[in-house]
Amino acid sequence: MNLLYIRILFILLCTGVGYQLGFIFGPEGIGRGIWNLMGAVIGLVSAITIIVLEICSRRVSIRGLSAAVFGLLFGVMMAYLIKLTFLWAPLDEAVKNALTAVLALVFCYLGMVIALRGRDEFSLVIPYVKFTRQDVKEELIILDTSVIIDGRIADIAMTKFVEGKFIIPRFVLKELQQIADSIDTLKRNRGRRGLDILNKIRKSTDIDVRIHEDDFPDIEDVDAKLVKLAKVLNAKVLTNDYNLNKVAELQDVTILNINELANALKPVVLPGEMMEVRLVKEGKEYNQGVAYLDDGTMVVVEGGKPMIGQNINVAVSSVLQTAAGRMIFAKFETESRR
Repeated sequence: MNLLYIRILFILLCTGVGYQLGFIFGPEGIGRGIWNLMGAVIGLVSAITIIVLEICSRRVSIRGLSAAVFGLLFGVMMAYLIKLTFLWAPLDEAVKNALTAVLALVFCYLGMVIALRGRDEFSLVIPYVKFTRQDVKEELIILDTSVIIDGRIADIAMTKFVEGKFIIPRFVLKELQQIADSIDTLKRNRGRRGLDILNKIRKSTDIDVRIHEDDFPDIEDVDAKLVKLAKVLNAKVLTNDYNLNKVAELQDVTILNINELANALKPVVLPGEMMEVRLVKEGKEYNQGVAYLDDGTMVVVEGGKPMIGQNINVAVSSVLQTAAGRMIFAKFETESRR
């Protein structure tokens, strides 16, 4: 039902109840109709006031409200416990009542403020209360902007090698939208590609994707927000951002790096093995040639410069694993031409 209809019905009901209360509590006689009218007006004004307060509290999150209620209850409990220590004190009853009121106000205030400040780590709140089997643990995987734009996550998800629920924060969607609206052509194309990948993932019936609405207004950096959200939800972060990887590891957040997965899936070659490559360009050092495998691995061939543009057999001399990927060094000897 539309909210407008609910509000109109609430106003009519409050007005009717006010009219009836005016009829019940108003004095009998000629002026009773005025009391009925006053009750109806009071009911109408009260309903409008409540609706205005409801509209103004639209920005209050359930998480913040739950934290505030918890802090309020904690403050009341602490005030009551301290009040018990005054029961045997030789104080006047009025003094005891005054102290009780002061303690209740102070501890309720402190409890609410402390709970609201730590609401991000507040786990006993409505959005995160879930009734699930104890032997089944739901894996939450947060997607960052770079891995969405990269696009490989869609194909990986289709293979079902990555299991769990994909969480897409609202602030990541906002960043993607800003990139897609950029005046720079390259950035705009990257942003639109990311949005297309998201639509592809969401349309898949085998992938559970959820949009997470919570934000951290006091944190400006998107990477910091991702790490914070991962800690709050006890989730993993899927990325290909090297810097985010290192920052998250320092804060004990589990990272799934697609680049590391791609490097792990590259074929293993050992020194002395023979392989066929096609040299495509000149290397940085003297007389070097450069080739690329199907997976993008760079092969640097010593003595291969004269054979650029040809397919040749080379012998692997060493393999270098770097943060950017894997590099293979090979030699092209005269004997290999025969």
